[in-house]
Amino acid sequence: MSYPEEIRIQYFDEVPRGARIKVIGVGGGGGNAVNRMIQARVEGVEFIAANTDRQALQLSEAPVKLQLGTKLTSGLGAGANPDIGRRAALEDSEKIIEALEGADMVFVTAGLGGGTGTGAAPVIASLASEMGALTVAVVTRPFSFEGKRRMAQAERGMQELLESVDTMIVIPNEKLLAVAKDAGFFESFRIADDVLRQGVQGISDIITIPGIINRDFADVKTTMAGMGYAVMGTAQRSGENRAVDAAMAAMASPLLEAGAIDGARGILINISGSSSLKLNEVNEASTLIQNAAHEEANIIFGAVLDESMGDDVKITVIATGFKQGEAPERRERMLNTSLREPISHAHEQVEISSVPARPRFASEESDDESGYTTSARAGVVSEASHEEEPVPVVETAAASVAPEPAIAVAEPPVQPHAVQDAPAAVPDPFADVHQDENGESLDIPAYLRRGNSF
Repeated sequence: MSYPEEIRIQYFDEVPRGARIKVIGVGGGGGNAVNRMIQARVEGVEFIAANTDRQALQLSEAPVKLQLGTKLTSGLGAGANPDIGRRAALEDSEKIIEALEGADMVFVTAGLGGGTGTGAAPVIASLASEMGALTVAVVTRPFSFEGKRRMAQAERGMQELLESVDTMIVIPNEKLLAVAKDAGFFESFRIADDVLRQGVQGISDIITIPGIINRDFADVKTTMAGMGYAVMGTAQRSGENRAVDAAMAAMASPLLEAGAIDGARGILINISGSSSLKLNEVNEASTLIQNAAHEEANIIFGAVLDESMGDDVKITVIATGFKQGEAPERRERMLNTSLREPISHAHEQVEISSVPARPRFASEESDDESGYTTSARAGVVSEASHEEEPVPVVETAAASVAPEPAIAVAEPPVQPHAVQDAPAAVPDPFADVHQDENGESLDIPAYLRRGNSF
C-alpha cells in the first residue's frame, strides 16, 4: 500500500537548543549571591561577577569576572556613589555585552543602596534587554540600620531598574529580621545573600532540572515577560503534611507583601523534594496556592527532584504581574520571540544610548534638573572625547583576577544624546553679536547652530 507523497512525515535528528541562562552578580551583594549559588551547585546556568572593586573580584568564585570602570575608579570601588557605578558600567559596556552574548535569560542580582550594585545594575539590565534576553532582576533593599541615605539611593535605583527589566523581585532585608530574629549582625547579611540565591535558583531550577512535572523556558517567559514588580516567598517543611505546610508557610512568608498572591496576575511555583515526594503532595500544595490566587491569574508550577532534600519539601512562590512597572509592549514582543540562535557581534545591534536616564541619587549634590551631576556629565562627555583609548579587558580567571587580558575590546563611543536631559546653554540676546558672512551669530556654539543638542 502506498501513501501520497504529501502526507509522508520527515524526522529530523537535530536536537533543539535549550535555554541559555546567565546570572550576573553586580557589586558586593550580587557577587556574594553568585558565590552562594556556585557553592550550592546551582545547575544549568553560567555565572558572571561584575564589580568596580578589584579586590572583591579576586575573591569571587565566578568563572567570568568583569572589572568595571578601571580607568574611572582604578579598581578601588565606587565609594557608595551610584553615579560612579553607572559611569563605570557605561565605560565598559562593550565587555558587558560580550559577556552576556547568546543568553536567552539573564538574571541581574545585586544589593541596592551602595555604589556599584545600585548604579551599574540598571545599565547591565538595559543592555541585556536590548539584546533580546528575558531579563529578571533579583535585588535586596537595605536594612534600616544602614541609614536613610542608603535607603534613598536604593529606592531610586529600584525605579531605574524597573524600567530596564521584565520582572524585578525585591527582597526587603528588613523583613528578613522576622525570619531570623536571633541572627547576628554578620549572619543577617549572609541570610540576605542566600535569599538572593533562592530567588534565582527557584526560577532557574524549573527550566534546567527535570522533575515530576516539567516546565520549560517558554512557560517561565509567559509568567515573567514584561510583568514588572514581583515578590517572593519560600519555605521548607517536613512531616506528614510537609507539602501543604510548606505551601502555607511560603504564602505567609514575611518576604511576601500582604495580599500579594491575590493581587498577582502571574504566579510561579517551584516545589523541590527527593524521590519520596508524591504527585498527590504536589497536587495538594499547588491547589492550595491556586485557591488563594486571583481566579484569572496565570499559574505555572514545576516539581524538581533533589535527593539532598531528604524528607523535606521546599516551595518557592514568585508572584508577578502587579500594576506597578508593567511593560505590555515589551511583554508582547518577548512572547512572540522564540529561543534565539547565538548572535555573533551582538554588540553592533545595541546602543548605549538606549540605557534610560535615571533619577538623581542621594549621594549627588547638584541642583541640576537634568538628574545628572556636573561631574557625571563631564565624565560622560570625557568618555566620548577619548573613545580611541583602549578599554580594560574581560578577566576570566576562576580563582583570581589575572593581570593579563583575556579578551581585548575597544571602547564604544558614547552617543551624544546620552546626556540629552542636560539643559542647553542659551546665548544672551543683549550681548555684542558677531556674525559671519551668512549672518549667523558666531557667539552661538557651532553644535547649536547646526541643530544638534546634547
